[in-house]
Amino acid sequence: MTIQHHLTDELLMGYAAGTLPEAFNLVVATHLSLCDECRARAEAFDALGGSLLGAMETADLAEDSLQATLRRIAAGPQTARPQDRPRTRKPGELFPAPLQDYVGGDLAAVRWRPVGMGVRQAILRSGPGATARLLYIPAGSAVPDHSHRGRELTLVLQGAFQDEDGRFGPGDIEIADQAVQHTPTAEPGQPCICLAATDAPLRFRSLIPRLAQPFFRI
Repeated sequence: MTIQHHLTDELLMGYAAGTLPEAFNLVVATHLSLCDECRARAEAFDALGGSLLGAMETADLAEDSLQATLRRIAAGPQTARPQDRPRTRKPGELFPAPLQDYVGGDLAAVRWRPVGMGVRQAILRSGPGATARLLYIPAGSAVPDHSHRGRELTLVLQGAFQDEDGRFGPGDIEIADQAVQHTPTAEPGQPCICLAATDAPLRFRSLIPRLAQPFFRI
């Protein structure tokens, strides 16, 4: 697997600081489990964050600080961060470990729902602020022309697609925002399966996708 499209420093710093929505964390963690280059950069940001904390001046704490901290630990993290370390996949498995943990298995465990033109999706359970979904695009098919009201991360797991920004194959991640208008089209041969996360609805040009998008939460 040769990865050509990587995560930005902004996303890696947000991941290290715990400021990304859970759906974005899932996409980032899944990409990190596949990409040695981005994983090394993420570890550098983790180390930098630890150094900054260690260099901060001390401050007096309130009397109930210990109890408050213990309550927050018991409540769990406010934004879940999936395990991003690579784990050996069994022969025939498609999904990296962070994604398998969310789906509850590999491709066979996905509950696909059709959204038209042969395209299917499966929305994954995640916290507020963004939505994560798996997309299945038949070979040669296209997602309708659209822009974005927010940010969209799309990680290719199988097959490949092309749009106005180039070709994206397995392990590649496309980062799109309001400035990007594109029509992702799956390459011939193999269905394209992607993990995507959005923090706002897409902006479709055509009428039919606009009418359908509230029902499919796109």
